[in-house]
Amino acid sequence: MAQQAAEKRELTETAGSPAGAASIESLDPRTDAVIATYPVADANEVARVVERARPAARWWESLGFDGRKRWLLDWKKAIASDAQALAAVISRETGKPQGDALLEVMLTVEHLDWAARNAAKVLGKKKVPSGLVSANQEATVRYQPLGVVGVIGPWNYPLYTPMGSISYALAAGNAVVFKPSELTPGVAVWIADKWQALVPNQPVLQVITGDGGTGAALCRAGVDKVAFTGSTPTAKKVMALCAETLTPMVAECGGKDAMLVDADADLEEASNFAVFGAMGNAGQTCVGVERIYVADGVFDTFVQKVAEKAERLRPGGAPDSSYGPMTMARQSEVVREQIDDALARGGRAVLGGPESIRAPFVEPVILVDVPEDSIAVREETFGPTVVINRVADLDEGIAAANASKYGLGASIFTRDRKRAVAAAERLRAGVVTINSVLGFAGVAALPFGGVGESGFGRIHGADGLREFSRAKSVARQKYRAPLNLLSMERKARDMKIAAWLLKTRHGRG
Repeated sequence: MAQQAAEKRELTETAGSPAGAASIESLDPRTDAVIATYPVADANEVARVVERARPAARWWESLGFDGRKRWLLDWKKAIASDAQALAAVISRETGKPQGDALLEVMLTVEHLDWAARNAAKVLGKKKVPSGLVSANQEATVRYQPLGVVGVIGPWNYPLYTPMGSISYALAAGNAVVFKPSELTPGVAVWIADKWQALVPNQPVLQVITGDGGTGAALCRAGVDKVAFTGSTPTAKKVMALCAETLTPMVAECGGKDAMLVDADADLEEASNFAVFGAMGNAGQTCVGVERIYVADGVFDTFVQKVAEKAERLRPGGAPDSSYGPMTMARQSEVVREQIDDALARGGRAVLGGPESIRAPFVEPVILVDVPEDSIAVREETFGPTVVINRVADLDEGIAAANASKYGLGASIFTRDRKRAVAAAERLRAGVVTINSVLGFAGVAALPFGGVGESGFGRIHGADGLREFSRAKSVARQKYRAPLNLLSMERKARDMKIAAWLLKTRHGRG
């Protein structure tokens, strides 16, 4: 029976659902037990949902920033007051411990609160300088909502990550249609139910469950923007679908995030963060830690500390487990392939190895001296393994960190603040933390996103609000211009003065 459930889960992950299926099953990855069954929305249903969102978007926009703020803060209260129940849903669908799931709820609520409270300040009407030549014009800019935003979410952080788009899109005045991962539909339905209990007659936030075909239908349904989080190969497919209708998108994709440890780093602190970043959530964190470059003089001591701490971790499905299973069953084989490749190329396992994979759980694995062309260094792992390699100094570590097609996150450990800030500027990454890992995640004002194959666009912060808005510029003439240049009958005298101003203002100094 368990084998049949596992095979069914593998089919669901690969194809979304069996051909022609009208429903998908949400499974507990710890046991493969069926949690609930959800419908698969086809293209016609997706189109109907998007059409229902259109008048709701107009109503939502008409409320203005203050009106939307009140509804969003009420929604926040409803989520926060029932946080343990939501964490239980997250825990069941992903397998992560309840405490980790509750932390995800906490971080999500912080972002929802910030978006609701800051939208007016960021997006509201502002005067901008008109300049000397256009001094007779009053110039203003404001940001208007796009309309209906489609959000396609991931399974590893099924609340925090998609809500980084949903919260900011709603605060900006848009309606949202949310298609969650087929592995975690219950989380999406839970938050949508909380919204609809507050606003039952306005489908400002709707959820469509289903498989990859449902996501493709959303991209083609005429939404005004798509916010996608997932793997880089899938992002490319989504981008191609959006290109059919010139639908803009923001893409938050994979990472191969590097951690740099300088010779003067606090090794106890750095090793704690290394284990947290690499092993937390079973390593299924796009902006966690997958590569560590350590200065030669402290390499052996650092590796020892990381190994000692990681060895104490106990993965499993119990409430007190350090972390849970691979939420996506086939990810265990990706982890195995990378470990095998690293060892075959001359790397060493100082903790664990191929035997650490006991699906659906994977025990911590620490690899050292792995060649930089190994897939364990080049490709995203998404498992509780980490590669620790030796470098001469911080400069060599930066070069190694930047030699990747990905560019999502990075971290630096050193006691020298000046060196750390300078190194952060040189790292090719969307976000850098100094003397911590994932420290940015709770700072709602900081934008988040990647470069290269880690994606484009930004969620969170002021940039996240603008991501789901369009700028509206207005120039109002206050009085007639002293030089009447915007006329088909402009005078030679005016042009002579204009030429003199051009040379005097911009052609000297």
